[in-house]
Amino acid sequence: MPDALAIRHVQFEDLGAFAAPIAAAGYAIRIHEAGLEPLPQRDAEEADLLVVLGGPIGAAESDLYPFLADTVAVLRNRLAAGRPTLGLCLGAQLMALALGARVAPAPAKEIGWSPVTLTEAGRAGPLRHLDGVPVLHWHGDRFDLPPGAEGLAATPLCPHQAFALGRHALAFQFHPEADGGAFERWLIGHAVEIAGVPGLSVPALREEARRYGPAAGEAGRRCLAAWLADLGRRP
Repeated sequence: MPDALAIRHVQFEDLGAFAAPIAAAGYAIRIHEAGLEPLPQRDAEEADLLVVLGGPIGAAESDLYPFLADTVAVLRNRLAAGRPTLGLCLGAQLMALALGARVAPAPAKEIGWSPVTLTEAGRAGPLRHLDGVPVLHWHGDRFDLPPGAEGLAATPLCPHQAFALGRHALAFQFHPEADGGAFERWLIGHAVEIAGVPGLSVPALREEARRYGPAAGEAGRRCLAAWLADLGRRP
């Protein structure tokens, strides 16, 4: 059975809606808790699918969180080898770093539920399932489009919200895995950040998750299932 290794940075930013299509595609899911134990480099590089999840730290903060450098090294080798790799938020930023792109603070934090604008390539591929669907955004940094990558989505604040590298790599700045089902954990985990951003409130975010989460989760599942199916058709 093929294996999917997910690198998790905080408990509440998990596979979410993506767990079901990964399991349905036949992968046995394993979790690596970042920072709690060394990342087994060979194991991570050779996993049939690697998923790097989000987290409330900066992709370039390897001076504070040395394990990030190990993740970037693994990603650099996997991406060069054409091995299936998926990144979500922090994971997408780490993929961008591994590909030589810049990751830097955005003009403002982007937090809440809103749609992304798909590029022509985005509408032609798996992200078509997300077209017009409000999805969760929760980031203060953004990345430049890596060399050789294809931009798939944008928002006014972040011109590069998703990218693909060939068929084997897919990166999301936003959170298509979030379906609102466990959103209370996000509100608890990010309580200090929410309080520090003018205009944000726990009740408003909770209501957005109730309103948009189920449709976003279903769209996310369809998107990932389509990408995994494309992996199966790789030459």
